[in-house]
Amino acid sequence: MSEAENPNLLGGEKGITVEDIRALAGPATPHFSLQIRNRIARLIEPFPAGDPVRLEGERQIARLQRISDRSGESRRTLGISH
Repeated sequence: MSEAENPNLLGGEKGITVEDIRALAGPATPHFSLQIRNRIARLIEPFPAGDPVRLEGERQIARLQRISDRSGESRRTLGISH
């Protein structure tokens, strides 16, 4: 787990906060939007539906996906089978 993903480094003793999610997602560029999206998804996973942290995380995940979709960066396999 990287430092950016370690919940103990975010929010201090209070745990992860809405502000932590916003700080992580706010400066996202198209190049890193999918990586940040995945980090936020892992951070909010333990929170129950309806929790403010989870709701903000889900909003930011959707925003980051839109940033990625508009960036022109394709995630296709280019015809290569896996």
